[in-house]
Amino acid sequence: MTQWHSVADVVVVGAALIEGGRLLAAQRDGPPQLAGRWELPGGKVESGESDTDALVRECREELGAEVRLGERLGGDWPLGNGVVMRVWFAEIAHGPVRPLEHRSLRWLARDELFSVDWLPADVPIVEALRTHLDGG
Repeated sequence: MTQWHSVADVVVVGAALIEGGRLLAAQRDGPPQLAGRWELPGGKVESGESDTDALVRECREELGAEVRLGERLGGDWPLGNGVVMRVWFAEIAHGPVRPLEHRSLRWLARDELFSVDWLPADVPIVEALRTHLDGG
């Protein structure tokens, strides 16, 4: 019997913003069960929106900055319950980043990556990003 892989029910996009050999991490403000944990900036793709358009929009809404997207990091990263994350390398094109929808933002060097409490689904992505930071 052939098993078919269904298209993800929900796509979440994330930005691997790297500047000066450091990765930008965003601390969630909510919901309560996730508040205080860290993630890559990004969010859900809305109906009729491309993944990349959604990521540029989410970064504008969350960080107040315009980003320029680069290569995609890997394929679909499963988050569970039919949700996948798609991650792109990105750089700040315009404006300083500010925590508009997060509690805090931190630029993490390679040796600081796991000094914050990442959401479990982001851990394998952060591991994959290690080699792209200084000292990798």
